[in-house]
Amino acid sequence: MQWDFRNKALRQTMACVEFGIEKETLRVTPAGLLSKTSHPFSQDSIDRDFCENQVEMISSVHSDIKSLFSELREIHHTVYEKLAEMNELLWPFSNPPIVRSEDDISIARFAGEKRERTVYRQYLAGKYGKAIMLFSGIHLNFSFCDDMLMVQFLRSGEEDYVRFKNEVYLQLLQKLLRWNWLIVYLTAASPLMDGSFARLRGIGDRARYASPRCSEVGYWNDFLPILDFSSIEAYCASIQRYVDAGRLYSSAELYYPLRLKPRGSYCFASLRRNGVNHIELRCLDLNPLSCLGLFEEDVRFIHLLILFLMSLPEERLDEDGQRTAIENSKKAALFDDEKNTLLVNGEQISLRLAAQNALDEIETFAKTYAAEFLPTVAYQKEKFRGRRYAELVCERFRDYIPDGLQLAERLRGTTCA
Repeated sequence: MQWDFRNKALRQTMACVEFGIEKETLRVTPAGLLSKTSHPFSQDSIDRDFCENQVEMISSVHSDIKSLFSELREIHHTVYEKLAEMNELLWPFSNPPIVRSEDDISIARFAGEKRERTVYRQYLAGKYGKAIMLFSGIHLNFSFCDDMLMVQFLRSGEEDYVRFKNEVYLQLLQKLLRWNWLIVYLTAASPLMDGSFARLRGIGDRARYASPRCSEVGYWNDFLPILDFSSIEAYCASIQRYVDAGRLYSSAELYYPLRLKPRGSYCFASLRRNGVNHIELRCLDLNPLSCLGLFEEDVRFIHLLILFLMSLPEERLDEDGQRTAIENSKKAALFDDEKNTLLVNGEQISLRLAAQNALDEIETFAKTYAAEFLPTVAYQKEKFRGRRYAELVCERFRDYIPDGLQLAERLRGTTCA
């Protein structure tokens, strides 16, 4: 499915998209140790993930990036107010602080109807170890507004709107999977790691990574799932096959850079019945250079990237294509962008050159159809001039734990205006 942005009606709806954010971060003590206190929040917008001390801030859905970040500031303010009472801090990096042993890591304690969530996390701890679950990051949820989809639906000749929308997201998922490496490269911001965690995870050369959580030492299953994107039914069935074989506990254990999600709770029954509501991008690092852990320009760029991808010809990712896409994503998380290479269109090319070529393509699209995004492209291109996040983080936080604690103290006292 290829969108033709020469169509005026389609161009007029380019801003008609929606975003939501789920941000994970760790509660720590002023000494840089993992907090052992219970989750102190009761708001629906402030949960925890794997660990009892892992705060997850959950925004509502926004059609405007400014309002999205405004809500994120409000949630941060609520969290910081409570942590000030507890004399705790939020760790500003995707990689954890001091971790003396796995005994330091407390699995999230859910009770009552949510008790199964703790059972699931105990299963994960036994299978993968608890240390890997300390990686924290940002999940960005993206959806097209109905107004935008309706323009294409009326031109498509399709009769079933839900089926049409599912096909749009299946196509986007495949295209984003193939280009996910570019998002990883442009947003990787975790080149620093404490030796205690590196030893616990068995990571040798810490300087190798710009984003360990997105690299081969990060969040992945112990095998590479191969998915079927031919329909929603086939997509669900290809994941369920691994669940039935005992290789996955449930669909939630699919550690993939992207997920198709229904409205409400994530389950196959809802996805099949109601169709896709949004796509979840799971590869964004916490960025310590931003007081919210994420820059607005990077969200704008993802918006532009998705529009650009929808302008490309339809593609079906076969098994080899999926393997290449995942391998490229892992390689994009490496620090040395000239020595390390990707496989692009059958050719090995340096990570840096691949990213430059990709941004040139996207810039050409923006010049033709979406000039309002050109400042966003220029912002990304500045990263080739010594302003890649991983490089800046290395410069500004030379002493990981002391500098991280100093930043965490400063963030607790700021409104992040």
